[in-house]
Amino acid sequence: MLARVARAATFAPRTSRASSSLSLNGVSSEVRTDWSYEEVKEIYNKPLLELIYQAATVHRIHFDPREVQQCTLLSIKTGGCTEDCKYCSQSSKHKTFVKPEPRKKVDEVLEMAARAKAAGSTRFCMGSAWREVGKKNAFKDVLTMVREVNNMGMEVCCTLGMITEEQAVQLKEAGLAAYNHNLDTSREHYPNVITTRTYDDRLNTIANVRKAGISVCCGGILGIGEKDDDRVGLLHTLATMEEHPESVPVNALVSVQGTPLADANLKAVTAFDMARAIATARILMPKTMVRLSAGRMSFSDAEQGFLFMAGANSIFNGDTLLTTANPAFEKDNQLFTDLGLVGKKSHTANKKTPYIVKVNHSTAAEPKVASM
Repeated sequence: MLARVARAATFAPRTSRASSSLSLNGVSSEVRTDWSYEEVKEIYNKPLLELIYQAATVHRIHFDPREVQQCTLLSIKTGGCTEDCKYCSQSSKHKTFVKPEPRKKVDEVLEMAARAKAAGSTRFCMGSAWREVGKKNAFKDVLTMVREVNNMGMEVCCTLGMITEEQAVQLKEAGLAAYNHNLDTSREHYPNVITTRTYDDRLNTIANVRKAGISVCCGGILGIGEKDDDRVGLLHTLATMEEHPESVPVNALVSVQGTPLADANLKAVTAFDMARAIATARILMPKTMVRLSAGRMSFSDAEQGFLFMAGANSIFNGDTLLTTANPAFEKDNQLFTDLGLVGKKSHTANKKTPYIVKVNHSTAAEPKVASM
């Protein structure tokens, strides 16, 4: 309980507000940052089909449900990370198939970005197995990559570990649209997974990104030994930030031999687990892009369709996510055709919902969770 009190204090959620509530088919939705832990838990524990219905309706209030953002993630520096994340194949602490590789050259990265754009991606994400941005020459190359990919007309995202306020400003000036820095799990479970970087270290990086005016991409991983209460705790932390993350990736653990979590023989994440987390995120953060991220290879096309119904409206495409397998471009193109989905264009606002909604103005001090 003390940790939950500390979490609430960190983000100073508002306890009263004047806001606009949108409604459709008996379901209401509004952007809130004052969710209580108990409210989040109540939503998360709804009967699954009721939860999916509410989330799908909230999705239709704020988005065109056919539109899905397509992102490509490239590892520009693979392996050799000094962190001890128990799920990660790139940690130098674990003996996995991943071996440290030299940082990719600028021209090589730009060529891959061009291929991703030609295949339909509108956001290009560059990841590096660093604890933090250190060497000046390496960061200088990253800034060049950001500028050049931005000049291609793509949105640019980076995940480089911890960054300072100054580095965040430099990335913003180079044209960075978003920065990914996941919390991974709840504050309570976090020390069981990572010991070389604190939860507050992660929150500080997110704060630096936000101060620089860069969109925040922040989510977590299911299947890393957490309990349902930890999933609720993670979602509560995200939904009570002063501003919701613009993107929330929901990952299913991809177990890699040689990592401690692979040796722990944990229960596999199911499509129902993913649907419950995605749907809750959609209701709590209705204007956020909820990304169906790592682990998609574990789910059938029908299950992925169910997850889009639950409120996911962004994916990573391309056959590799950093070091793990992911559906190929061609397979995702067929999936989009089968489900009637369309790609979101880069640097554009989300398509307006085709559904008519009613606007209710309210000034309730203690809002209640929308009920079915």
